[in-house]
Amino acid sequence: MHVPDGFINAPVSVAAGVAAAAAVAVSLRGARRELDERTAPLAGLVAAFIFAVQMLNFPVAAGTSGHLLGGALAAILVGPYTGVLCVSVVLLMQGILFADGGLTALGVNITVMGVVTVVTAYLIFRALLAILPPTRRTVTLAAFVAALLSVPAAAAAFTAVYAVGGTTDVPIGKVFTAMVGVHVLIGIGEALITAATVGAVIAVRPDLVYGARGLATPLKLRVDGALVDAPAPAPAPAPAAAASGGSTKKVWVTGLVTALVLAGFVSFYASANPDGLEKVAADKGIDEKVEEHAAAGSPLADYSVKDVDDARLSGGLAGVIGVGVTVVAGTGIFWAVRRRKSDELTATSTPTSAG
Repeated sequence: MHVPDGFINAPVSVAAGVAAAAAVAVSLRGARRELDERTAPLAGLVAAFIFAVQMLNFPVAAGTSGHLLGGALAAILVGPYTGVLCVSVVLLMQGILFADGGLTALGVNITVMGVVTVVTAYLIFRALLAILPPTRRTVTLAAFVAALLSVPAAAAAFTAVYAVGGTTDVPIGKVFTAMVGVHVLIGIGEALITAATVGAVIAVRPDLVYGARGLATPLKLRVDGALVDAPAPAPAPAPAAAASGGSTKKVWVTGLVTALVLAGFVSFYASANPDGLEKVAADKGIDEKVEEHAAAGSPLADYSVKDVDDARLSGGLAGVIGVGVTVVAGTGIFWAVRRRKSDELTATSTPTSAG
């Protein structure tokens, strides 16, 4: 659903850019409460994983494909504020390096693909957990439903932006029907990928899943016929803590290798059909005033490496480079946010000397 340059006029693109910048600023502050030593590297990995999976277009209808948006996945794994930042990092890397998603439309893309999907998915996810039994299985189920609904919500959001600032004269009702209709189908794929990924992480390290925090219920003991809370367990010894850190590292390495394989190898077999927005734009005439991407001359444009003739090798190298750049950029940003939080806590706890 990457909106290219030329779909939305300049005033609305600028307004969307301001809205996106405000959302990112708010998310930077909110992410300080979500990120710590364990989750900062995980957030960078989530961004890289979303980048990799977005290269895997899957068929959804005759002549149409879809790909992961990733807002629901990021929000559930690392938190809603950090989730907005994850998707924003991915969109920035795609726009600058791969000429995917217009640069003047970056604000539209962050707002639609990042903010709308994250907010919609997280609200639905939390609402479902409030009424379902607190188990790992219900977390996975809630992730499925939240991801499913977040995609047509993003399609509706694009339609609203187009209604205000579209550069072509197409009846908005037709755009809405076509966009939401095809993205309901794409949402099924989004839901399957999100639920599978969340379920896989919960199976090994539920403590690393932001949306699964607080699910553990205290152990109950029956004493004289009444249920009472069991005593709190003793703190884990140092060797166990070290093992936990090793497990975190193992999850990170496994996730990175998976992202590299998906982007570097599996992406070659992705559907070549246009995605939902491209298909609707071509069918309804929304793309009449599309503009050439400012980064069209990038050596990585269109997810291929310039001067590498073999299509499989060219696309694979581009995918690996993209994953590498995204994980480095994302981890650097999230680590800086975490460190800033630590610095503030240190400054607050340090007593000032009397003059």
